[in-house]
Parts: sequence; C-alpha cells; structure tokens
Amino acid sequence: SFLLENKYVRKWIRYFTIKDRERLIRFLNRGQQYKEIVQNTLNENDLPEELFYLAMIESGYQNHARSPAQAVGVWQFISGTALRYGLKIDHYVDERKDPIRSTEAAAKYLRDLYNIFGSWHLAMAAYNAGEMRILRAILKAKTRYFWELVAAEALPRETGEYVPKFIAMALIAKN
Repeated sequence: SFLLENKYVRKWIRYFTIKDRERLIRFLNRGQQYKEIVQNTLNENDLPEELFYLAMIESGYQNHARSPAQAVGVWQFISGTALRYGLKIDHYVDERKDPIRSTEAAAKYLRDLYNIFGSWHLAMAAYNAGEMRILRAILKAKTRYFWELVAAEALPRETGEYVPKFIAMALIAKN
C-alpha cells in the first residue's frame, strides 16, 4: 500500500492528533458529506479510494477555498489545469467549486499523473507542485523514489510535506 508509515508521516500524525486536533475533526466531519460521491468517482476511475483524503489536505472540503496561487474549490484547481480537464470557468460559473464536476476532473488528472510517474507518491507530489517540477526533481536527484527525493531535498518543501500529510490524514481517518 502507498499508505506507509515512516518518520515523515509520524511527524504529521502527531501534529494532527495533538496540535491540530480540532481542525482535523472539523475536516473529517465536513468531508463526510462528500465521502460516498468522491469514493464512487475514484472507484469508477480505478483509483484508490484513499485519495478522498487528498481533498482534505487541499481544502478541508471547503467548496469556496481559494489559495494564494488562485487555486479554487475542494480540489484546488488552478484555472489552466481546470480548463484542461473540462471544467468551465467564466463570469457566471466556476465548476472548480462544484464538488461533483471537480472530483471527476481531479480523478482524471490523478489517473494521468499516475500513468506518467507510475507511483502514487509521485502523482500526488505532481498534483501539488506540477508535473514539470517533479520531472526536474527526478532528473536532479537521479531517483524516481519519492522518499529519496525528500531526503535529497530535491522537491519544494511544501511538496515534501504534502504526501506525508496526506498519508497521516488517511491513516488517522481509517483508524
């Protein structure tokens, strides 16, 4: 399974269960209303249903979340990626805020990233930082193993923390 526990993940398990417990509970509760539809979409696309927890790391399942980089919605799509995956954005509608349409787009994007990188850890890293950033890190560090990229500090710090955060969230929620 890609939900392996190591020192990077344990750091986030401690953080979520001790330092940030209230927010963790709020995110899990908010995510409940989306769980069935998101996991069905993931299943339909032959994706691990644990990827449900990725949107929890992205937005805490807040439809109107907006990042400093102008990523929007539960799955935090930037406009270019959203448009590439068929989401409509204009003066009247922003489908990045639609939990169903954005989940369908996220599933296709994650499947494409997995097909490119052959690893869920790298696919999630690319979801966070962009495909080119991850390809450059692989070339720089001469490894396709996520944890070696983290150890070599070849990834942006946020991306190196993103996958362990996701794994910690998924492990806590499943237990």
